[in-house]
Amino acid sequence: MSEVTWSPSLRYPDPSIVALDPRFKKYHMPLSNVERLYTGTQWGEGPVYFGDMRCLIWSDVPADRMYKWDEETGAVSIFRKPSNHGNGNTRDRQGRLITCEHLGRVVRTEIDGTITVLAEKFNGKRLNSPNDVVVKSDGSIWFTDPPFGLLGNYEGDKRDAELPMSVYRIDGTTGALSLIADDINAPNGLAFSPDETKLYVVESRADPRRILSFDVAASGDKISNRKILIDAGPGGTPDGFRVDIDGNLWCGWGMTPELDGVRVFSPEGDPIGHIHLPERCANVCFGGKKRNRLFMAAAHSLYSLYVNTQGAT
Repeated sequence: MSEVTWSPSLRYPDPSIVALDPRFKKYHMPLSNVERLYTGTQWGEGPVYFGDMRCLIWSDVPADRMYKWDEETGAVSIFRKPSNHGNGNTRDRQGRLITCEHLGRVVRTEIDGTITVLAEKFNGKRLNSPNDVVVKSDGSIWFTDPPFGLLGNYEGDKRDAELPMSVYRIDGTTGALSLIADDINAPNGLAFSPDETKLYVVESRADPRRILSFDVAASGDKISNRKILIDAGPGGTPDGFRVDIDGNLWCGWGMTPELDGVRVFSPEGDPIGHIHLPERCANVCFGGKKRNRLFMAAAHSLYSLYVNTQGAT
């Protein structure tokens, strides 16, 4: 278990929260500061909030387990072990947990706790390592499938890729799996704009990394008009991210002490704010009673910050 050197700020406003543009001041609550909720993961990923259970679940990918943080008590317990190296998580429209497993599956945890496999193969070939996932209002499940789990990081996982790096969609009614895009160099985090007319995808092996924007067809099952929304620049490392009700992108960020944390971008792709953390942040989600608490899953720790906005539903 790794202990990250960190102590909370005793000052208000918290100096680790920095406005890069006047537009960010609207979202910064001066009497809130960054809290560390837990430390000890090898690589934290995929936080997802359960308001009905007042808890947060997130993944520790290399440790092959998922954790549960209890909002009432602050207690942390193991939610699932083994997890097939679970990574990204979200909830579907019925409140069920959807998980990307690096060993090649997308699964749903039913209300009674049983696990249903939603996707494992495409055209008879095994998926690579499903990474991040989001659910659209029509119930469809969209996920990225780069080859990260094929790199030999996990014991017994030495298989070769059978499919190109792609973005997929699972139909919310039929469960059919369809290909959305196979021309993105290692697609990683993804999210929809609040009105779902745009799909954003991190292209993690572009140099520099970037976040792409696509138009979503009125039918809800195709994308087009690829554009670069955000060029991360030298050292910028967008990973997982979520969008607030105003369309801002709150992105896990970092690779150097100066950049580690969460970088916030306007809907136009302008950097407007940064939340500095002592370690690289992989993924975020919104939660809490008013959906205005930003949870940040960093490499070794879980952090949170109250902000003056809400996560897009």
